[in-house]
Amino acid sequence: MLCSRPTVLWEGAAVSVGPRQVAGQEAQEDVEEIFMQESDALNFLKKHSKRSPRFQDEVNVENRQKLWADELRREYHEEQRNEFENFVEEQNDEQGERSREAVEQWRQWHYDGLYPSYLYNRHHI
Repeated sequence: MLCSRPTVLWEGAAVSVGPRQVAGQEAQEDVEEIFMQESDALNFLKKHSKRSPRFQDEVNVENRQKLWADELRREYHEEQRNEFENFVEEQNDEQGERSREAVEQWRQWHYDGLYPSYLYNRHHI
């Protein structure tokens, strides 16, 4: 038995709503805009139930959304990886520069006035 009471379609369920007492004609019109007839709600649910086959357009739209989300995820991870690689490269460059400076300071400190330095030309007997 289908009755002509308005129903609300909310998260895939038809909910029957009785007559409402609403103050003012504008409020009543706003309420009527979000309701649909029970027959329309049942037809919608029949077409969109979990067991009903999906239309190819729906499948295509869903696949496009998945591909778009995958592309965004891929771009995000690529950007993160590039930032990390740049950070590591900067760290290695700084470490190499500090190492070169330390070696240069050591050479200057231990330089004996000869070239090449006497330490490296010592003949051990």
